[in-house]
Amino acid sequence: MRRSSDLQPEIADESAWWRDAVFYQVYVRSFADSNGDGVGDLDGIRSRLGYLELLGVDALWLTPFFTSPMADHGYDVADPRDVDPLFGDLAAFDRLVAEAHEHNLKVTIDLVPNHTSDRHQWFQAALRAGPGSVERDRYVFRDGGGFDGSVPPNNWPSQFGGPAWTRVPDGQWYLHLFAPEQPDLNWDNHEVSADLARTLRFWLDRGVDGFRIDVAHGMAKPYGLPNIDPRTEIGAGVMHDNSVDPRFDNDGVHEVHRMIRKVIDEYPGRMAVGEVWVKDDERFAKYVRPDELHLGFNFRLVEASFDADSVRAAIEHSLGAVRGLDTPPTWTLSNHDVTRHVTRYGGGAVGAQRARAMTLVELALPGVVYLYNGEELGLPDVELPDWALQDPIWLRSRHTLRGRDGCRVPLPWEGDTPPFGFSQAPTTWLPQPNEWAGLTAESQLEDPESMLSFYRHALELRKSHSAFNGDDLEWYGAPPGCFAFRRKGGGLICALNTSGGPVPLPPGEVLLASGPMDGNQLPSDTAVWLA
Repeated sequence: MRRSSDLQPEIADESAWWRDAVFYQVYVRSFADSNGDGVGDLDGIRSRLGYLELLGVDALWLTPFFTSPMADHGYDVADPRDVDPLFGDLAAFDRLVAEAHEHNLKVTIDLVPNHTSDRHQWFQAALRAGPGSVERDRYVFRDGGGFDGSVPPNNWPSQFGGPAWTRVPDGQWYLHLFAPEQPDLNWDNHEVSADLARTLRFWLDRGVDGFRIDVAHGMAKPYGLPNIDPRTEIGAGVMHDNSVDPRFDNDGVHEVHRMIRKVIDEYPGRMAVGEVWVKDDERFAKYVRPDELHLGFNFRLVEASFDADSVRAAIEHSLGAVRGLDTPPTWTLSNHDVTRHVTRYGGGAVGAQRARAMTLVELALPGVVYLYNGEELGLPDVELPDWALQDPIWLRSRHTLRGRDGCRVPLPWEGDTPPFGFSQAPTTWLPQPNEWAGLTAESQLEDPESMLSFYRHALELRKSHSAFNGDDLEWYGAPPGCFAFRRKGGGLICALNTSGGPVPLPPGEVLLASGPMDGNQLPSDTAVWLA
């Protein structure tokens, strides 16, 4: 692998471990609690590494565990080079990395370069120093409008509701595209990029195998911070279109990613994936050019409804976005920011049946897969009571949007009642429903028909069967509401039926079906692998 001192960008190694890996997202607060405080932690993750190895994943992605006031559950980082006591310490992190590697699991961690916590020493210094200071230049401070400066500098909304600006006592305003506790950094300031490079090397030197870049389409701000056209409807959690929403996906962001890549290239075998909520395929492709990120999260499958035409369009867009580039596509159905797909697909038995079908579709595709902790157990979103909600979206929306807590409830491991082996504490940071007694890992491990057994079988086939070779797809003709594709090179056929009635099964030997088959018919809400 070339080092950053070389003049030419690195050409991706075809044998790089991440090119067809299955990553498992660990939402650290909700995975496993080792010290009985009701919140997941690093030693808790370490205690469950055997389970992850048994599941058959290749790598972990850990959500932020850095020093933080937890206004946004860790995505408001006060010190990016230390562990928050809530989750452990640096020694606990080192133990986790070492033991994960012994279990043949790579470890990747979150990086949050768009903003810091308002408790970060830089921001506290900026508040003390006043307008025009070098300390304020690390962030995006501006004078307000109106005769007395009481009008925000522009009309940008926060992703979490309300305006994206907060006024400080001396009259200036600072930009926060998320919560007020998350002030945006000024990436035109050289100190900001130098500090991120220091953070990258700090964790790379501790043995991490890669990074997930939070808000990878953020950071760069357009010159002059122009207003959004007031006729434009800007929604949270959707693909961003830079032509109508100037807050994200500005061309200057690619300088940031080139800097990140140069540092990572000093460490052979490491990688970075960006969270890229970008609508246009050509603009998405810029993030995974040879001198930028190794991978880009493509969220087309997340946004697709359970409909064959919608899913096929998502697949074709995702493949097209990286066509001609030396990088594989990425696939995911859920994460800590979106409704779990069992719930999105209808909930209950129907949602679980459709989730199994979409899991086969996802794992049949060439490239990289990201699973979200608990999806292998078939967990749905939880309808939490108002008193339990903690997401800043709930607060910022004045209790009109319930936020993301429903997909973040701690995992059920064993037993018949909460906390289901997640913690020794009687209560957990978000309450678990009693109905999860039948969804625990313990209850599913020995059940060959369970969602967990299904995931294990599918992951084993994906890793070991020659039918999964090849990077290109060939589409078959299929009845309305259905599709079938074949992996060129390996010959795997994947068929999905969302039509509402049974359809003829394509020819081939059935490797795995997402539900009971009906002779030579593929039932509705079902997918199948054939060789």
